Amino acid sequence: MLNQETEVKFFVRDLKPIELRLLELKAQLIQPRVHEINYRFDFPNNELRNNQKVLRLRKDEQAKLTFKGPSKEGESGVMSREEIEFVVEDFDKAKQLLESLGFKPVVFYEKFRTTYELHETHIMLDELPYGKFVEIESNDITAIKNVSDLLNLNWNTMVKAGYHALFDRVASGYNLDRWNLSFEALNGVKIKTEDLQINFAD
Repeated sequence: MLNQETEVKFFVRDLKPIELRLLELKAQLIQPRVHEINYRFDFPNNELRNNQKVLRLRKDEQAKLTFKGPSKEGESGVMSREEIEFVVEDFDKAKQLLESLGFKPVVFYEKFRTTYELHETHIMLDELPYGKFVEIESNDITAIKNVSDLLNLNWNTMVKAGYHALFDRVASGYNLDRWNLSFEALNGVKIKTEDLQINFAD
């Protein structure tokens, strides 16, 4: 049976007050802060991207291969998409296999992520090279909305673009390589909120 990913993303100034609020609410820490590296793969003709699909290989404490189908906007503007994800034993060999099958790495990106669980939702606190975000994920949209209210996040500022799509909005203007969304590549670069075309939720 295929899984469905339903989540809401918020752009925030500061993750610390949100994490303190989660602790006040007795949220359970299910993944301490961890460094992630990610590769997105596509065919040479960009078939996956052109069809709003994602093939990703991720490494944090485990290595995981993920496929995501096109996003669909549902109830209350919440984005949902098909997601198939599983653990692979060897990150480097999985990367080699994908390349041998004709896929090419088209994006490298990294972030730090801390994950909590509260009221049937997962709350991810994400630190990217260009900003900080909160993702709330659940099969229950009402639960997502309730948790966002508990965290004092402005529902109307939800971000409907993915992390790399946001980076695409600013890469050329800041003379950045679209392929490389890493902390090293963006070291010293101060990207303005208005250039990302999103608003703070906190």
